[in-house]
Amino acid sequence: MSPDGGVATRMPHLDNLRTILVAWVIGGHALLGYSAVGGWAYDEFHEVTFAPPTELVLVAIIGPSGLFVIGLFFFIAGLLTERAVSRRGPGRYVRDRARRLGVPWLVSALLLWPASVWLVATAAGRDESFWWVLSHRAPLLDSGSLWFALVLLIYSALFALWRWLTGLPVPPGGRPLGGRHVVTAVAAVTAGSFVVRLWFSARSGQIGDLHLWQWPACAGMFVFGVVTARHRWDRHIPDAVHRGCRTATLATLILLPPLALAAGVRDVATDAGPYLGGPHPQALATAAVEGVLVVAGSVWLVGLAERRLGAAGRRARAWARGAFGAFVIQGPVLMALAAGLRGFDAPAGVKAPLVAAAAITACFWLGARLPLAAARIHGSHRAAAPPPTDSPQPT
Repeated sequence: MSPDGGVATRMPHLDNLRTILVAWVIGGHALLGYSAVGGWAYDEFHEVTFAPPTELVLVAIIGPSGLFVIGLFFFIAGLLTERAVSRRGPGRYVRDRARRLGVPWLVSALLLWPASVWLVATAAGRDESFWWVLSHRAPLLDSGSLWFALVLLIYSALFALWRWLTGLPVPPGGRPLGGRHVVTAVAAVTAGSFVVRLWFSARSGQIGDLHLWQWPACAGMFVFGVVTARHRWDRHIPDAVHRGCRTATLATLILLPPLALAAGVRDVATDAGPYLGGPHPQALATAAVEGVLVVAGSVWLVGLAERRLGAAGRRARAWARGAFGAFVIQGPVLMALAAGLRGFDAPAGVKAPLVAAAAITACFWLGARLPLAAARIHGSHRAAAPPPTDSPQPT
């Protein structure tokens, strides 16, 4: 039983989806480390890079996921946050989030990530001390991939504070949500991303590496998750919404490469500038594509997981148990593996997949054995069973 009297039930489709996403992020970071366009810290030290045609293909296949994978993590978090706050109470919930998200971020920012960068810099022949990396590299207090944990902690704490100040119970679902609500969310993320990137261009850094340029998508999907959870979208995405989001996402993914080529993008590393931010039509186009992918793509994938990834077998549970630890430890593992392969005379097309495969395996193996294995990247992997449809959710 859960503390509020509801029966605690697992939602394995969200656990399994999260596991796949973590593996995808780790593999994607391994590939980005050898790309000219960058996106992972090893790109500053890499000894080989992909040829421009190869990189263009990789960007076309893998690149769009970078626009919505993190947003999907925040959507999952939002789906589960309100019930977790209701079960534990705002104070206990924030303390738990601070321990499970804040402590790993702090350890990464002050020790693990600067040590990883120092290791690679040393392997690359640079004369940089650990202290110099910690205190002089931009952005200050960079934690690698753990910026996600800090931002999620901020959102979670603000939501818990709002619940505590208002004292409001979780409202009933009300009128069903449909496609127009998804379109509204797409428009909000698009407008917010374009406006924020007038000041903070994509891939810019801030103190703590807060990724402010992604906040419209991250905050928007967190709130959208909270709202849609009140309509049971954590358990079932309505069929019509699921089909519409699938169509919008796939159509965008299919049209994006030819449209990019038609716009003159041939070398992503040199042609991407106007698309990253500023008062440019290219930046607005990027925000619009991101809006569609981050909202429709997230809803579609959660619905797909519900329909196809509901198994809760022993192997699936083992992978899920190590997912958060794998996410936390990926930075040091990826950097150590890449540094170890520097002396291996091979092209990027060989090294990058080797690093990706080895890192995914090692991160999940280590993740399942860390104390963090009990944590969940989205706050909780359990939720109170839904009450009868004619009664409000428990508080």
